[in-house]
This record gives sequence, structure tokens and C-alpha cells, in this order.
Amino acid sequence: MTQAARKTAVITGITGQDGSYLADLLLEQGYKVVGVVRRLSTPNTERIAHLEGKVELAQGDLLDQSSFTEIFAKHKPDEIYNLAAQSFVPTSFGQPLLTGEVTGLGVARVLEAMRLTCPKARFYQASSSEMYGKVVETPQRETTRFHPRSPYAVAKAYGHYITLNYRESYDMYACSGILFNHESPRRGIEFVTRKITDAVAKIKLGLAKELRLGNLEARRDWGCAGDYVRAMWLMLQQDEAEDFVVGTGETHSVREFVELAFGHVGLDWKRHVIVDPAFYRPAEVDLLLSDPSHAKNKLGWVPEVGFENLVKMMVDADVERLTGKSPIRRAA
Repeated sequence: MTQAARKTAVITGITGQDGSYLADLLLEQGYKVVGVVRRLSTPNTERIAHLEGKVELAQGDLLDQSSFTEIFAKHKPDEIYNLAAQSFVPTSFGQPLLTGEVTGLGVARVLEAMRLTCPKARFYQASSSEMYGKVVETPQRETTRFHPRSPYAVAKAYGHYITLNYRESYDMYACSGILFNHESPRRGIEFVTRKITDAVAKIKLGLAKELRLGNLEARRDWGCAGDYVRAMWLMLQQDEAEDFVVGTGETHSVREFVELAFGHVGLDWKRHVIVDPAFYRPAEVDLLLSDPSHAKNKLGWVPEVGFENLVKMMVDADVERLTGKSPIRRAA
């Protein structure tokens, strides 16, 4: 991409898992990348430390529309990726109003700032498979009705529909990716997948003895975050804005994830895992399974990292993080 044709992208949530992988991808594509970060006394930039000097950071907050108006007016973005949210489901039960303000109304604030300053830009909203909740059909596709089962999922549903509303009301290029669970070594430690792989590494190294989990039978469609950000980018390269389901089309239980993770380092999970009712959700989502055929047919997108390799990658990364050495391999 020539300098004259260089695009500018703004990423909210750049310090998160998806934001950091998306920044990597856009830089490879030759973009100027502006990452929006909240003003914090101790900035949380661990996931983008390797991008220092390569991306520009701007201070903004999903509770403050004027901050985005200023950012968009200054940088005149071609593409805007809204990945920021209060994204931890258990926290949303404890802080439902904050979750609604940030994860729901925050989307409207970004869209309104875009409408006022750069209406010709292209907008991506990070929607979530959690919106399906108590599913009415399996697998879930773009036309499946939502039945959200947490304040987080309700807020995401608002964000999804307000994006559709701006597309239809103002003829803006605004689309949503309904992403199913996607993980990586950069996943936050509070999420169950990373909680598992971190515990496996600690138990293998003698730093812990047990892992407490909730519902082992909950099933999810798990993919790799690095694959999913590619789908986000492809959505903004189409002639017309559309919403897409992004997933693997396979489902696995938390129990399967646990078995693979412990088995990868030669441990018997049953000796270390304790099912603790304290980790059950007030309203459980038992099964999520995507039908990603529209994304595959229209975008040409297919996931490259399979479930087993994803689990092993995450365990290896946590072992390496804790030891500074190469990952522990299971004895032959």
C-alpha cells in the first residue's frame, strides 16, 4: 500500500485481546493505527507493548461521546473498529448499569460521533454469540432470534441493533460481527479458558494444587482470536455493509477443554479440578454453536487454528510465561 493510499483505522479496546491482534493485522496491511485508551493512573498496555512506536494512542471513553468526536475529527479515520466493552459476563451481573452504559450505549456514542464527523468511514461493531443465550435453534446463524441471558448479552444486543439502525437510518457503512468465543494466549486471566491454562501451568510447575470451576458441561464454539480479527477486517472491505456470524461450526464442553489442557502436560485433571457452585451463572447459557457459512461464502473466511491446537498453544504460552523457558511437552 502506497503512502498516498494509506488508510487510517481507529480501534477502541486496542489494549484487549482482539484489539492487539487486530492492530498487528492492520499494521501488516499498511494502515496507520490509532488506538483509543481510557485515562488510567496505571495504563494497561501489556498486550500492545510490542507495538510501541508503531501505533498512536488517543484518550477516549465510551461514557464520553465528545472524546470520540475529537478523535475522529483529528484523525479522519477510514475504518473504525469498536471492540471496547465491559466484556466479562459475571461482572455484568454485579454491575448491570455500568455494563449497559459502556457495552450498550457506548456503541451509540461512537456511532453518533462518527455520524457528526466522518459519516463516510466504515464501522465495525463487536457483537457476541452471548446474544443468542437461551438458543431457539442450533446452530445459530445471522437470522437466529436473540434471547440474551446476562446483562452483558442484553447490552451487546442493544449495540448490535443500534448499529443496524444507523446503517438503515443514515446510510452509513456500519456492520456487526457476531463472534463466537475466541481465545488466545492474550486472553484475560478472568475468562474460563485462560483461567484453565494458567492453572494447568501453575499446577505442573508446583505453584498451585487445584482449579475451581463452575459448569463443566457448558458447550462453546471456540476459535482463535488471531483468525477472528481477519474476519473483522474482511467485513469492512465489502461493497455493502452486512452482519456476519463468525465461528468454527464445532462445539466443545468446558470439560473437554480441561481434559486437553491437563493432558497436554501429562496431568490427570480429575486430581486437581473442583466443581464449585459459586462459579455458576445466575442464568446459564448451555450451548452455543455457529453456522459460519455466510462468512465463508461471502468473505472467503475460514478459521486456521483448530480447537486442540488452540488449547495446547495457550497452555504452552502460560508455561513459558511462568518459567521463561520453552514449553513443557508431554513425555512420549
